[in-house]
Amino acid sequence: MLTRDADAFLAVARGCAPDFGPATARAAFLVAPDGFGLAAESASDNRYMAAAEAFDAARASAQHRELQRALAAEAPTICFPGDPATPDAVFPNNVFATAPGRLIVGRMRHPVRQREALRQDIRRCFREQLGREEIDLSTQPHPCELTGALVIDRARGLGFCGLSERCDEVGAGLMHAAFGLRATLLFDLAPGEYHTNVVLALLAGRAALYCPDGVAGDDVARVLRALYGPHAIALSSEERGAFAGNAIALTDDTVWMSATADAALAPATRMALQEAGFAVRAVRLDAIEAAGGSLRCCVGEIF
Repeated sequence: MLTRDADAFLAVARGCAPDFGPATARAAFLVAPDGFGLAAESASDNRYMAAAEAFDAARASAQHRELQRALAAEAPTICFPGDPATPDAVFPNNVFATAPGRLIVGRMRHPVRQREALRQDIRRCFREQLGREEIDLSTQPHPCELTGALVIDRARGLGFCGLSERCDEVGAGLMHAAFGLRATLLFDLAPGEYHTNVVLALLAGRAALYCPDGVAGDDVARVLRALYGPHAIALSSEERGAFAGNAIALTDDTVWMSATADAALAPATRMALQEAGFAVRAVRLDAIEAAGGSLRCCVGEIF
């Protein structure tokens, strides 16, 4: 099912057992911030990006190495080299994503990011070394920026896809099919938001962090509360602005976010995460956040 009808989606989603697949990834991959700097095309529809003078490539590289070290203590984490011609490549989850047996290549909106999909080293690694079937969406005309636009409950096979200039309805349908999901809810992001994963995180199939002001209307919040109950945790505007919604669970009991996000967490949010069974782990990423994304955007998941 692929629908904008929240009630129809909820009727199906409530019947989906957590048997679709593992709730968390078995490994992760990153792309180093080589050539890190302001990409003017990306800045045109990403209000979270800083001005050019705020970019510090050396600091971003050091923080990225620390991110890999931190994540590797919890799950195998590999890092591909960056490319000075692709300054946004530090956020690979928009371009490359996986499902069991598959590598999915997304279609980016901006030409500066479309170059990332041409990388044959990443494709070969998954195709030849990991034996994945390649599903290439990058050559069709509809933007579909993978797990930036589409947030997935991997345990139940449910998708939440926010539509914006980075993902249209046709692109959402292509992703729904490529991931083989049971049901996907389509909705509009709030004006000024570019990616769903900045305003929504689904954690190990049992909890959600969501930003009510990041989504148009109340349907998504209502669906999340119905599916995740007391573990559907609403974030404030301040928490959203600090990238608290750009979080990820790589195991059943930890949630990773940037140090900026961690510092912005309200006591009630931190308590709610603890009650859901999650310890918060944080890495300093303020240099990388100048590019308009945070920890979740840096992490490609290997399922």
